[in-house]
Amino acid sequence: MVNRRFHRPGLHRTLSARFRGPRRFIQVLAGPRQVGKTTLAVQLVDELSCASHYASADEPTLKDTAWIEAQWERARMQSRTGRRKSVLLTLDEIQKIPGWSEVVKRLWDEDTRQSLPVKVLLLGSAPLLVERGLTESLAGRFEVLRVPHWSYTEMRDAFGWDVEKYIYFGAYPGAAALIRNQQRWRSYIVDSLIETTLSRDVLLLSRVDKPALLRQLFLLGCRFSGQILSYNKMLGQLTDAGNTTTLAHYLDLLAGAGLMAGLSKFAGNAVRQRGSSPKLQVLNTALMAATSDLDFGRARRDRELWGRVVETAIGAHLVNETVGTPVNLFYWRDRNWEVDFVLARGRKLVAIEVKSGRRIERLPGLAKFGEIHPGARKLLVGADGIPIEEFLLTPAATWLSR
Repeated sequence: MVNRRFHRPGLHRTLSARFRGPRRFIQVLAGPRQVGKTTLAVQLVDELSCASHYASADEPTLKDTAWIEAQWERARMQSRTGRRKSVLLTLDEIQKIPGWSEVVKRLWDEDTRQSLPVKVLLLGSAPLLVERGLTESLAGRFEVLRVPHWSYTEMRDAFGWDVEKYIYFGAYPGAAALIRNQQRWRSYIVDSLIETTLSRDVLLLSRVDKPALLRQLFLLGCRFSGQILSYNKMLGQLTDAGNTTTLAHYLDLLAGAGLMAGLSKFAGNAVRQRGSSPKLQVLNTALMAATSDLDFGRARRDRELWGRVVETAIGAHLVNETVGTPVNLFYWRDRNWEVDFVLARGRKLVAIEVKSGRRIERLPGLAKFGEIHPGARKLLVGADGIPIEEFLLTPAATWLSR
């Protein structure tokens, strides 16, 4: 029996609709650890009431492609003994297996030629690595359903959280029951989520010549989330030797694991955007809170820190809302003028400034951005603008459609 508190109805409806009807595509759930991919798979089996086989490659030692073939053959046997009844084969942590996409392609094509009704669901906790395999070998054979971190709406509905709890404790549903004991909550986030993701999803599966540097970069990103840092300034904060190219690569790996991103500066051309200093952005505020030394109460009383946590929560919301969509997310800076976030879809622009204080007299960054981009929509979040809770309850694409 699946705990209904961990139910994500929107994603569940989309996944269920894809599996109803004839077998057409391999379905892929890609997202960070502890966002509910396995729970979605279990709920799908319960709803479809079909024969199924689940297997996971999530072990410290890597499996090989023979493991995939063995699991696939078991599903085939279920299909044959069930008078060609559909069977749902779920393979979890598929990115752990070197060469997985090639063998999946071969087995899928064999079943297609023989009209075997084996439906396939692949789960991966390192979205970047999963998508590399898909694009390399499985073109035309798959659909991806990206599973982001939980939204404020989902955490509120499942656990009764208010907006301040969501801003500080973030969006890991498995940790929600631990927040009354903040030391225990912090240990769970660090040991079960951060360390497991770094050691199993990044260091084990990607080439990382300087593991200590990558870990330092992650902690630096948690400390300075919401701030713009040049790669040279980052190097000045780190004790392990490295270069700007290495840092940019490691930041991409952290983003691919769902931990942290480096937002690019909004500029007139792609070359200038790629060459800009990144704005560090954790993708779940739990990562920022768990690696700090301030508890919930002290963080709320520290106005400067709370302002950065609020901005980080807004940024994480925007990243998670826009990943895999035609909407791009940037920051903007021109000399002394700055805007926290810019949403861009085609020629439509939305400039967003975040303020956690009560009243703001002037917003020079938004005003300047409006002068340079007259058609842009300008939003103030917090203070006497859009309430923070309302903004977190609103899909990001909404602001581009009005």
